[in-house]
Amino acid sequence: MDLISYIRLMAGPPGAGKSLLAACLPGILPELEPAEALEVSMVASIAGELDGGRLLRARPYRAPHHSASMPALVGGGLKARPGEVSLAHLGVLFLDELPEFQRGALDSLRQPLETGKVSVARANAHLTYPARVQLVAAMNPCRCGHLGDPALACARAPRCAADYQARISGPLLDRIDLHVEVQAVSAADLMLPPPAEGSAAVAARVAAARGLQTARYAGHGVRTNAEADGKLLESVATPDDAGRTLLAQAAESMRLTARGFHRVLRVARTLADLGGAEAVGRVHVAEALSYRRRAPVN
Repeated sequence: MDLISYIRLMAGPPGAGKSLLAACLPGILPELEPAEALEVSMVASIAGELDGGRLLRARPYRAPHHSASMPALVGGGLKARPGEVSLAHLGVLFLDELPEFQRGALDSLRQPLETGKVSVARANAHLTYPARVQLVAAMNPCRCGHLGDPALACARAPRCAADYQARISGPLLDRIDLHVEVQAVSAADLMLPPPAEGSAAVAARVAAARGLQTARYAGHGVRTNAEADGKLLESVATPDDAGRTLLAQAAESMRLTARGFHRVLRVARTLADLGGAEAVGRVHVAEALSYRRRAPVN
């Protein structure tokens, strides 16, 4: 999907390919426009990571270790510099083993993910860095990673899963647009023929959807559905009658927050764009809802 500031969480056992999926994501995203390349290069230059003064043409991909501190993620330090969320501007920030990150460090990402920028306040300076990223996170279902396998799961299952997942705060989980369950890969799966649709075909669909959004938001000061808000979002993403009925029912049964409600609309609009649909229908709302947070393990 052309989700430049949407947030994904992949959950599944070790070895299921979560890290590989995240690393492949920049390859299906549209190429940087000249203005975007300048933005990305300016951040890299401030951080001292611009090689030879040449503009960066590839979308950033950052994958900090889970021991990263709060300043490392959002910026700051004695000599304030951009953090990983800014160095991934207009690209992908991958957080593997999400529950292993310090909770304070993770919660410090909430404001950048909401506004697309980071404000660092110091006694002698107040700095703002861009941070419009696609956050992709991965986690095991529990600490041992084998919750669904009775032969390998630890003696504390399923309680260990609830404790492990509780290390991620509710407000951060509410900002996650796409919760994806990644299934274990068996030896037999590795013998199957390659998929009919490769990365190039997916990238073409993403580029087509991005072209629709570029035309839609021309003159509005935003680039993607993920950035649309307020009346603009309502004007482009209001579903048809069947979709509105489904969304209203789901909002009550799933106890969607106002943020969650609007995030469902944005994802549904993007799904419609990927399918070439002019209007958001019930099928798009249903798929967007299927990606929302599941009930916690008891």
